[in-house]
Amino acid sequence: MKSEIDKMLTVWDNLHPKLGKAQPLQIKFEEVLSSVFTAGPFYYYFIHFPDMRISHISSAFKEMHGAEPMQISQIQDILSLMHPDDMEFVIKAEEKAHLFIRQKGVEKFTRYKVSYNFRFKMADGSYHLFNHQSLILSIDEHNSIVKSINIHTDISHITNINNHKWSAIGLLNEPSYLNLSVWNDPDPSDPVNIFSKREVEVIGLIVNGLGTKKISERLFIAEDTVKVHRKNIMKKSGCLNMAELAARSVTEGWI
Repeated sequence: MKSEIDKMLTVWDNLHPKLGKAQPLQIKFEEVLSSVFTAGPFYYYFIHFPDMRISHISSAFKEMHGAEPMQISQIQDILSLMHPDDMEFVIKAEEKAHLFIRQKGVEKFTRYKVSYNFRFKMADGSYHLFNHQSLILSIDEHNSIVKSINIHTDISHITNINNHKWSAIGLLNEPSYLNLSVWNDPDPSDPVNIFSKREVEVIGLIVNGLGTKKISERLFIAEDTVKVHRKNIMKKSGCLNMAELAARSVTEGWI
């Protein structure tokens, strides 16, 4: 396991070769939390890339993993809880996600939330499937990432099957790129991989149990417009019904 953790640290070192004075990006913490969707027990923490330090880890960590938050000081402490068989996938997902965001340009660093799944060791020694979400908070003068917030949600009550894909969820009217492979390079502009910002909003409301009329009222759009969005969402997702859409939206990180 140590060799796999070392590989992850090497990946991050290569992705962030220059680290200088941090430049906070124009984003408020309240906006970060509003972009996060959780469908189960979750916790969050900040990762500081210059020294791989962990801070502000929330108290729910102890309930799930059995360790006091104050005992978690370095990213290695988090990685050591990951299932060894998932490490290779996570390494590739991190590579793909960081390169994708960098290609979008520094002005869009805070406009994408990265999401994928992996297994974590619980307090009783068993492994549960978790959804990982991360969002950049600050960069340095070389445009290297300095700090991000990570959110881990236990989704084992929904599924224990990992699709081994990653998604870039667009914020602030950016499109979302879904179910991207870490093993090859599908064209992320392919419409099958894209939901618009509005479609992501509609999906979130569907998952929360709202019907067409309520969604119309919530988003201040016509019911016919909601119906069009729902039709397009079903076509792009390949889902056969709303139950499948709701489940996959959570397990595959679409919202």
